[in-house]
Amino acid sequence: MAQWRAERPDIDSDGKGVVGRLLCLEDVVLQAANRALAPHGLKYVEYAVLATLRVSGAPYRMAPSQLQATLLFTSGGLSNLLKRLELAGWVRRSADPSDGRGVLVGLTAQGRRLADAAMPDHAAAERALLQMFDARECEQLAGLLSRMMVGNRPGLSGQGD
Repeated sequence: MAQWRAERPDIDSDGKGVVGRLLCLEDVVLQAANRALAPHGLKYVEYAVLATLRVSGAPYRMAPSQLQATLLFTSGGLSNLLKRLELAGWVRRSADPSDGRGVLVGLTAQGRRLADAAMPDHAAAERALLQMFDARECEQLAGLLSRMMVGNRPGLSGQGD
């Protein structure tokens, strides 16, 4: 930051201190999550779908559009991911009984067992990443990051934390 201020004092580069750290942390977080999920044969993106369906409650089904909005994936990325998860036997796509043209993605029994087994390990990895903060600091950080997300992505409501 000092180099930026010294070499380009004409540019307000205050955002670099936060944004640069967020970009670095993305890699750190994904590596930690993938390490925790590897014993389960999962990568984070696969786990994210399974866990989202699992915590949606019985019957553990959601429309692809709901999954996409919750996970912030692109529709093409989610479609390809769902194909892989379906081939693995972890999810099943079926017709939506309330919408003749719609589809629901549901956890299979195998997918639910896998999600249930992986969830504690993933949660432990998240806690390890935040070990240097107390509960109040974690709450503050979550609130600040939520404000940043909502402020930069108009479709987000900040609900569902």
